Amino acid sequence: MARQRTLAILKPDCVRKGLIGEVLRRIQDAGFTVKAMKMTRLTKQTAGGFYAVHKERPFFDELTDFMSSGPCVPVVLEKENAIEDFRALIGATNPAEAAEGTVRKEFADSVGENIVHGSDSVENGKIEAAYFFAESELVANES
Repeated sequence: MARQRTLAILKPDCVRKGLIGEVLRRIQDAGFTVKAMKMTRLTKQTAGGFYAVHKERPFFDELTDFMSSGPCVPVVLEKENAIEDFRALIGATNPAEAAEGTVRKEFADSVGENIVHGSDSVENGKIEAAYFFAESELVANES
Protein backbone atom coordinates (compact mmCIF):
# COMPACT_ATOMS: atom_id res chain seq x y z
CA MET A 1 0.00 0.00 0.00
CA ALA A 2 1.24 3.47 -0.84
CA ARG A 3 2.01 5.91 1.91
CA GLN A 4 -0.68 8.52 2.50
CA ARG A 5 -0.52 11.98 4.01
CA THR A 6 -2.95 13.42 6.48
CA LEU A 7 -3.15 16.76 8.18
CA ALA A 8 -3.42 16.86 11.94
CA ILE A 9 -4.04 20.08 13.80
CA LEU A 10 -3.33 20.12 17.50
CA LYS A 11 -6.12 22.52 18.35
CA PRO A 12 -6.05 25.50 20.77
CA ASP A 13 -7.34 23.33 23.65
CA CYS A 14 -4.45 20.89 23.11
CA VAL A 15 -1.94 23.75 23.23
CA ARG A 16 -3.64 25.38 26.24
CA LYS A 17 -3.59 22.09 28.20
CA GLY A 18 0.13 21.53 27.51
CA LEU A 19 -0.52 18.32 25.57
CA ILE A 20 1.48 18.98 22.38
CA GLY A 21 4.30 16.62 23.37
CA GLU A 22 1.99 13.85 24.62
CA VAL A 23 -0.20 13.89 21.51
CA LEU A 24 2.85 13.98 19.20
CA ARG A 25 4.39 11.06 21.11
CA ARG A 26 1.24 9.00 20.58
CA ILE A 27 1.20 9.91 16.90
CA GLN A 28 4.84 8.88 16.42
CA ASP A 29 4.39 5.73 18.53
CA ALA A 30 1.61 4.76 16.11
CA GLY A 31 4.13 4.80 13.25
CA PHE A 32 3.44 8.18 11.66
CA THR A 33 6.28 10.22 10.18
CA VAL A 34 6.14 13.98 10.76
CA LYS A 35 6.70 15.68 7.39
CA ALA A 36 6.10 19.29 8.50
CA MET A 37 5.00 21.07 11.65
CA LYS A 38 4.61 24.62 12.92
CA MET A 39 2.84 26.58 15.60
CA THR A 40 0.54 29.32 14.33
CA ARG A 41 -2.41 31.37 15.39
CA LEU A 42 -5.35 31.38 13.01
CA THR A 43 -7.44 34.47 12.55
CA LYS A 44 -11.20 34.08 12.37
CA GLN A 45 -10.82 34.58 8.60
CA THR A 46 -8.10 31.93 8.10
CA ALA A 47 -10.04 29.48 10.28
CA GLY A 48 -13.10 30.22 8.15
CA GLY A 49 -11.12 29.53 4.99
CA PHE A 50 -9.87 26.20 6.31
CA TYR A 51 -13.33 25.12 7.47
CA ALA A 52 -15.19 26.65 4.47
CA VAL A 53 -16.81 23.28 3.77
CA HIS A 54 -18.79 23.78 7.00
CA LYS A 55 -19.80 27.44 6.47
CA GLU A 56 -23.52 26.66 6.13
CA ARG A 57 -23.53 24.48 9.27
CA PRO A 58 -24.92 25.85 12.54
CA PHE A 59 -21.62 25.24 14.39
CA PHE A 60 -19.43 27.22 11.93
CA ASP A 61 -19.14 30.42 14.00
CA GLU A 62 -18.42 28.51 17.20
CA LEU A 63 -15.80 26.40 15.38
CA THR A 64 -14.00 29.37 13.84
CA ASP A 65 -14.15 31.30 17.14
CA PHE A 66 -12.56 28.33 18.91
CA MET A 67 -9.91 27.70 16.24
CA SER A 68 -8.86 31.37 16.38
CA SER A 69 -8.90 31.50 20.21
CA GLY A 70 -5.23 30.58 20.64
CA PRO A 71 -2.24 28.97 18.96
CA CYS A 72 -2.57 25.64 17.19
CA VAL A 73 -0.06 23.23 15.66
CA PRO A 74 -0.71 21.97 12.10
CA VAL A 75 1.27 18.80 11.34
CA VAL A 76 1.59 16.89 8.06
CA LEU A 77 1.84 13.17 8.79
CA GLU A 78 2.71 10.27 6.51
CA LYS A 79 2.17 6.54 6.86
CA GLU A 80 0.64 3.62 5.00
CA ASN A 81 -3.14 3.82 5.53
CA ALA A 82 -2.64 7.21 7.24
CA ILE A 83 -6.22 8.49 7.03
CA GLU A 84 -7.91 5.46 8.58
CA ASP A 85 -5.13 4.81 11.11
CA PHE A 86 -5.06 8.43 12.29
CA ARG A 87 -8.82 8.60 12.72
CA ALA A 88 -8.66 5.37 14.75
CA LEU A 89 -5.88 6.85 16.92
CA ILE A 90 -7.74 10.07 17.71
CA GLY A 91 -11.23 8.57 18.11
CA ALA A 92 -14.73 9.86 17.38
CA THR A 93 -15.37 13.61 17.10
CA ASN A 94 -17.51 13.40 20.23
CA PRO A 95 -15.17 12.32 23.04
CA ALA A 96 -18.10 10.68 24.86
CA GLU A 97 -18.42 8.29 21.88
CA ALA A 98 -14.68 7.80 21.33
CA ALA A 99 -13.11 4.41 22.03
CA GLU A 100 -11.09 3.91 25.21
CA GLY A 101 -7.42 4.81 24.79
CA THR A 102 -7.98 7.27 21.93
CA VAL A 103 -6.63 10.81 22.12
CA ARG A 104 -10.07 12.39 22.23
CA LYS A 105 -11.42 9.95 24.85
CA GLU A 106 -8.53 10.74 27.16
CA PHE A 107 -8.05 14.48 26.62
CA ALA A 108 -11.04 16.17 24.90
CA ASP A 109 -13.74 18.04 26.77
CA SER A 110 -16.49 18.26 24.15
CA VAL A 111 -17.41 17.89 20.48
CA GLY A 112 -16.38 21.53 19.96
CA GLU A 113 -13.10 21.30 21.87
CA ASN A 114 -11.82 17.91 20.84
CA ILE A 115 -8.01 18.35 20.93
CA VAL A 116 -7.12 17.40 17.35
CA HIS A 117 -8.24 17.60 13.72
CA GLY A 118 -7.61 14.79 11.26
CA SER A 119 -8.29 14.73 7.51
CA ASP A 120 -11.22 12.54 6.49
CA SER A 121 -9.92 11.43 3.07
CA VAL A 122 -6.71 11.19 1.04
CA GLU A 123 -7.86 14.06 -1.19
CA ASN A 124 -8.76 16.28 1.78
CA GLY A 125 -5.43 15.42 3.39
CA LYS A 126 -3.65 16.90 0.36
CA ILE A 127 -5.89 19.98 0.22
CA GLU A 128 -5.65 20.61 3.97
CA ALA A 129 -1.87 20.14 4.11
CA ALA A 130 -1.51 22.65 1.26
CA TYR A 131 -3.56 25.19 3.26
CA PHE A 132 -0.74 25.38 5.82
CA PHE A 133 2.41 24.18 4.03
CA ALA A 134 4.06 24.63 0.64
CA GLU A 135 5.26 21.36 -0.90
CA SER A 136 8.83 22.68 -0.44
CA GLU A 137 8.30 22.73 3.35
CA LEU A 138 7.63 18.99 3.55
CA VAL A 139 10.77 17.11 4.51
CA ALA A 140 11.86 14.08 2.50
CA ASN A 141 11.83 10.63 4.06
CA GLU A 142 15.05 9.77 5.81
CA SER A 143 16.33 6.43 4.55
